[in-house]
Amino acid sequence: MEKIVTIHLDRGLDTPLYTQLFWQLKSLIKEGVFQPDEKLPPIRMLASELGVNSITVVNAYKQLEKEGLAYSKVGSGTYISPVNRDERSTFAYEEADDLRMMERGQISVKGDTINFASATPTPDLFPVENFKTLVNRVLDRDKGDVFGYQQIQGFQPLRQSICMYLEKYSITSSVDSIQVISGAQQGIDIVSKALIEFGDCIFIESPTYRGAIEAFKSRGARIVEIPIEEDGINLGELEQKISLYNPKLVYVMPNFQNPTGYSYSDEKKQRILQIARAHNTYIVEDDFLSELSYTGSTSLPLKALDHSENVIYIKSFSKIFMPGLRLGFMVVPGRLWNRVLSAKHTSDISTSGLIQRTFDLYLREDVWVEHIEYMKEKYRKRYELFMGALRDSFPGEVNYKDPGGGLHVWFQLPQGYSDEEVYARCLKKGVLITPGSLFYSGSSGRSHFRMSFASVHSDRIVKGVKMVGSVLEEYLKEGAAAGSQTEGYSPFM
Repeated sequence: MEKIVTIHLDRGLDTPLYTQLFWQLKSLIKEGVFQPDEKLPPIRMLASELGVNSITVVNAYKQLEKEGLAYSKVGSGTYISPVNRDERSTFAYEEADDLRMMERGQISVKGDTINFASATPTPDLFPVENFKTLVNRVLDRDKGDVFGYQQIQGFQPLRQSICMYLEKYSITSSVDSIQVISGAQQGIDIVSKALIEFGDCIFIESPTYRGAIEAFKSRGARIVEIPIEEDGINLGELEQKISLYNPKLVYVMPNFQNPTGYSYSDEKKQRILQIARAHNTYIVEDDFLSELSYTGSTSLPLKALDHSENVIYIKSFSKIFMPGLRLGFMVVPGRLWNRVLSAKHTSDISTSGLIQRTFDLYLREDVWVEHIEYMKEKYRKRYELFMGALRDSFPGEVNYKDPGGGLHVWFQLPQGYSDEEVYARCLKKGVLITPGSLFYSGSSGRSHFRMSFASVHSDRIVKGVKMVGSVLEEYLKEGAAAGSQTEGYSPFM
């Protein structure tokens, strides 16, 4: 039992004890404390050692099995899987974690690396001067009030400004329906805390944003993947499975979805709302990048079409403002207000008052509109360079769809070729891409990869795309079969 002496379960946390145990066991497995095929401590013995009910250990072990980290032998016990890796990917844990942090801009890469893995804006696009001016105005106006705790729901004038902002997207909302949050990830976490109980079923697009998958799994949810098509989620599978599983939530990104860049057709938007109403199911809409359309057309959020309050709308400003400020909001159906408010309070009490008050001025004085147009123009130029380079440099066997907006493109390799092999070969050349396997809950997606142009300056986009194109040409010529092994991982930190 000496291997579990570092495990500590805190009953004061909102996170269930079995979830705390699962994550700590998972960390020990990642760190190599437990070896492949090694038996985990017997359930009763571990429960006694930790002072918990046996069912807590049972649920934690079951979660390890679901993630492919452990397996059970009838009458014998639970054992560590022969290969201690997440079933969704053959990546080492550290490698996958690094890529997810790179995507969010939380860790940097070497200066000479061309980073198509990150969807975070380059710092030169941040509106520093405007922000500095408005911050000083807020400090002069509000003095010390800026640094006190704000209302849990958020600074009321900001919530009023958000309501006016939403009218431009045909969303009618009351001030009381707005919950200010510290980015979309916190919004997903809050919804998970407020609504999901152990064993609840959650539907997600497949592939989808990895942070949402992890948030839902942390609450002990059962994840059901519904394939996404070029015009939105597969309605046939959705209708078939929704009656079977009765999901608590359906998580979607209808405009410029992450990672595919696909956008829902109007017909699919209407139909998914009808399905949700018929089955009394909530839709969590993550409005990722709807402002960044480069075709001149606009596509309404699902929330604008929601007349039955089945949609929980989450909007983050991170990708088009300054990600380190961590600001966003939710529009919450009235019957969920109290539960969401309680979950927000247990998360961080309140979002920064200085940031909220400054962003209120951004919205009220239309500085935000100017900034959006500026960002859209900058990104449009990168997008056009990127798409042109793809047409010139990528082999025809690699399929992709022009998304018409957003910050990334989704690629499909021919059958039998590995995204992780492409990733490893590009890494050697000093180029980062994101393997598709990171965006699935299960083991699918090993023939896809994503590239984002958000963090690459215009003068390096064409060079980087050409390098990836040459890697693909070489790999395809070799006729490599599926399951080829990647070589050692050496991140460009």
